Amino acid sequence: MAQGHRIIITLECQECKRRNYSTMKNRRNTPEKLNLKKYCRFCRKQTEHKETK
Repeated sequence: MAQGHRIIITLECQECKRRNYSTMKNRRNTPEKLNLKKYCRFCRKQTEHKETK
């Protein structure tokens, strides 16, 4: 059976540049890089997190 179009990605905080979260995304539905607002425990606030490889 085929794996599909879902891949594992890592999210990096844009303020402290630490990689805090990993999640999955569907490459077919969202080909561009994800930008999500998530809580960063190092900055101790909600910041923008960007997809990295």
